[in-house]
Amino acid sequence: MEWKKLRKKLAAAVVAGAFVFSAVPAPTAHADILGTIIGAGIQYAALNQQISYLDNEGRDELFQQMQQENGVNEDPYLNARLDSIMTSLTAAIAEVDPTIYDKPYNYFINNDTSFNAFCTLGHNISVNTGMFNMVSNDDEIAVVLGHEMGHGQKKHVQKGVRDTLIAQVGAAVLTNNSAIGQLVAGLASNVHMPRAKEREADKLAFEYITHSSYNPGACAAIWQRVMERSTSGGSFLSDHPDHKDRRDTYAMSLTEYSGGKVKIDGDAGLVKVNGKEFLTPAPADDMSSQERAYFVMGNLATAYHNGYGSAEAWANGNTLMLGDQPIMEAAYGDPSASEMASRLNAIK
Repeated sequence: MEWKKLRKKLAAAVVAGAFVFSAVPAPTAHADILGTIIGAGIQYAALNQQISYLDNEGRDELFQQMQQENGVNEDPYLNARLDSIMTSLTAAIAEVDPTIYDKPYNYFINNDTSFNAFCTLGHNISVNTGMFNMVSNDDEIAVVLGHEMGHGQKKHVQKGVRDTLIAQVGAAVLTNNSAIGQLVAGLASNVHMPRAKEREADKLAFEYITHSSYNPGACAAIWQRVMERSTSGGSFLSDHPDHKDRRDTYAMSLTEYSGGKVKIDGDAGLVKVNGKEFLTPAPADDMSSQERAYFVMGNLATAYHNGYGSAEAWANGNTLMLGDQPIMEAAYGDPSASEMASRLNAIK
């Protein structure tokens, strides 16, 4: 059996859990895969063996194949940022799922300039260069990677590949062996997670972020940014929830995290505390008012979650504080930090 050859074919093919786009890297067409599969007489056990191999002892081989297929961006600044994010997320995930240390993630930046990241078998992650072009802050990139690591921790990729490939190959064997090659080639660019798995990965990303030093408001903010900067009003993949739905679901999670104290009118960028209007932040740097509002909401939610709700709001220079929790830095167009402190003290 030509296992090494088949492994390389599937390595290029079996990629799942793409964050937003259908931007699972498209493999090249392999005309000889039909002969390889039919000639080897692949059965269920063989497919399971191959998937298990790529997910475990063959994962580094798969990783190298991914790098060859997609190219590697060696930019030292971007790679240092990615190293820092992955280190922080790994520690955060370990607090709720220590098994992450059993199979540490491999990761690299590829040369694709579109906005995406994806996870495949073997805890192998690739991040598009376009991710860094679109997102300037590490908090939002951490949300993207937390989502992908959620797929990895819950074995979504393995289950998706196994269920789709084995079920469809089984049907093809019963009807028409010549369909097997087309099936595997087609599966290469069409193995996506069921919507329920995408929602689970979103939920896990929120949990991971709340165990890290990143602002949990970034979970909603990233989708506000995508809505503003993409040409698509909905999801990039039919199996993903649409952007606004994901933003608003995260906003509800932030409200729950705050104990019901903090809410937002996301379309207006209006943050409310105890049902009363607190602030609509001014746009600042490369963020809109709406995107920035989710960061303010995230810090307020963290303050309430950590028991600072009864503490005094105060101005630390240009930064609004609630107890020991920084809430926001006043930018041009915002009220001063002391004005915001007075406003927050009146309603908190």
